[in-house]
Amino acid sequence: MMNRKTATGPVSRVLVALLPALGFALAAAFACSPPPVETAAEAVYPGASWERLADPAAAGFSAEALNAIHPYVDGINTTAVMAVVGGRVLFEHGPVDSISYLASVRKSILAMLYGRYVEDGTIDLELTLEDLEMDDVQDLLPIEKQARVLDLVTARSGVYHPASNSGDNLADAPPRGSQEPGAYYLYSNWDFNAAGAVFEQLTERNIYDALGTDLALPLGFEDWHRWIHRKSGDATRSRNLAYHMNLSTRDMARIGYLMLRDGVWREERVLPEGWAGRISGLVTPSAEMNPESRRGGEFGYGYMWWVWDGPAVPEAFRGAYTGRGAWGQYITVIPSLDMVVAHKTVPEVATPWDDYRGILDRLVAAHCGADC
Repeated sequence: MMNRKTATGPVSRVLVALLPALGFALAAAFACSPPPVETAAEAVYPGASWERLADPAAAGFSAEALNAIHPYVDGINTTAVMAVVGGRVLFEHGPVDSISYLASVRKSILAMLYGRYVEDGTIDLELTLEDLEMDDVQDLLPIEKQARVLDLVTARSGVYHPASNSGDNLADAPPRGSQEPGAYYLYSNWDFNAAGAVFEQLTERNIYDALGTDLALPLGFEDWHRWIHRKSGDATRSRNLAYHMNLSTRDMARIGYLMLRDGVWREERVLPEGWAGRISGLVTPSAEMNPESRRGGEFGYGYMWWVWDGPAVPEAFRGAYTGRGAWGQYITVIPSLDMVVAHKTVPEVATPWDDYRGILDRLVAAHCGADC
């Protein structure tokens, strides 16, 4: 793990160390009822660029508390972060137009792309790998070929064939062939990469072409470049390569805002009705996560989205969900505050989850409702 940026001087270092505790103190001080959540029909949407909130208090947030977040962000490895409330920018730090890869947030976006093709019958989630005549370098076992497309997108396939890229929990997998498809959750890049291959096989479309026409165009991405997207991975390990994506922070915020608005963008239904809720809903609760070290934490899992779950989840995060990627790529949707947060860290440095959670906690704490 790379070292975090540090502030200069002993006083600054003490302040940075104290900031996590200050965030929780602020949360208690500003605790109040969540703002009314706008319906998609009433919502504000960005045009060519995002509109800024001129007065955070009008949206129920303390300008003073928001300003206090900047020193915290300066003390961690964040490249850029943007928080949107009610369709307008509440908080922004760093070059939000800078483009870099999304790591595993690509998986959450693929789940969104699946929607229209599931709705029109092009993709049948009940098809098995055997139905699709899918195999891999080391051959799939007969039991593994019974995994459905649904099992791939929920990380419950029971297929523990090596993936073409690292960054998952395959090292913690049970023996191959030991789990019935659909019965056991494991975060596996083999599942996710195979889900990308299935998408392309059944739709007869390249994932990046679909990303452009199905999301970038209708959402009006400000920094979309089709040519920079390339698959990668070791094809001698698995024939299913990783479909890495490259977006800016401000376009990641558009992705999250579409999810917050149940797939509606202005007058257009971009995702099928109910699809955003379906993929961000709980499939694997926290108590059933694997490996066992994941059980009892704050997250369960949906369709390639991480879902806050469990009795210890703070009130503001109930119903919230997030895409999570290596190094510090995050798209978080917090419906209770009508909020989306997009976060980017350029690879080779890292913003761990706990550091990013410090940003989320401070944004939540900045909400002061009618008492602003």
